[in-house]
Amino acid sequence: MFDETDIQMMQNALALAWQGRFSTSPNPRVGCVIAHGTQIVGQGFHIKAGGPHAEVHALRQAGEFAQGATAYVTLEPCSHYGRTPPCAIALTEAGVSRVVAAMADPNPLVAGRGFAMLEAAGIQVESGLFEAEARKLNRGFLSRIERGRPFVRLKCAASMDGKTALSDGRSQWITGEEARADVQILRAESCAIITGIGTVLADNPKLNVRAFSTLRQPARVVVDTALKIPLESQLIQDSGSPTIIATLSDNKEKLQKLTQYSHVKILKPSENNGKIDLHDLLVVLAEEGYGEIMIEAGITLSTAFLEADLIDEIILYQSAKILGNHAKSLFGFIDNESVLSKPATWKTVSVNTIGKDIKWILEK
Repeated sequence: MFDETDIQMMQNALALAWQGRFSTSPNPRVGCVIAHGTQIVGQGFHIKAGGPHAEVHALRQAGEFAQGATAYVTLEPCSHYGRTPPCAIALTEAGVSRVVAAMADPNPLVAGRGFAMLEAAGIQVESGLFEAEARKLNRGFLSRIERGRPFVRLKCAASMDGKTALSDGRSQWITGEEARADVQILRAESCAIITGIGTVLADNPKLNVRAFSTLRQPARVVVDTALKIPLESQLIQDSGSPTIIATLSDNKEKLQKLTQYSHVKILKPSENNGKIDLHDLLVVLAEEGYGEIMIEAGITLSTAFLEADLIDEIILYQSAKILGNHAKSLFGFIDNESVLSKPATWKTVSVNTIGKDIKWILEK
């Protein structure tokens, strides 16, 4: 069905799509290559929501050479009028003769209609080349569409003995500069960062991308049941990134003061035993357009997300330092001897050295 040229061109399209990983949300990451055989005449990737789609960038570059060419695109071309016109129409009007897509778009606004429009215009359509790779590239977007909640990554940093801070709370720095720089990349890839009010009160973090320039900063989401966040905290005073406060509080005076900040938004998820229902919080965030979320939190919130079975991936940075018996633990689970006789819940995806630390990626 697909030959070596198809494989090479789709790999190029996937590499292009990857370049938009810091900026496309809530839209998917998409790359497009237009070629006559092995001769590429146009290529591009979607950069930012509201801007031209990958196909449009590639068609502009190809110009008249798009006539009779094959378009390789990592996601089914859109068929609806949103902020931009349908890419299926653009490809048809440009005169391409064949479209190869990595996968269909499950978005109800598309869902096969793009392929149908192309086929109705007499264009040969094929799909499924590197579909697994394309799905991984857009796992946040796909999770939001297919599961109704974001893809959730838990980021942790611990010592060799599994500790996150000394008994007095000091934790700077467990890991080295290289690991901390890598976290900046993870933040840039994320639509939002979730943390707990305990971390805000203890560390007063910014939770933004500072190591390099990016077109879009991730939103910061604070799980703050009782609305304890100080107005002077960096998450409130720093308007460079959106701040979302998830709370159950009806403190009108505090709420009024917080909403005076244009970058601050209040969410009221459902309640579960006096606490915020974390599953409902994720559903609400998906409805807000957030597809890929990273949790950077302390022991309480990290454990709560794990107990609720809401984590899709764990990234653990582990140093060779030993903090000692009385240091704070990574998670707060009680002893469970039954796990010793069962297979591990999490499987290792990769283990790599990063600086003097280890980066361990796990998934279910």
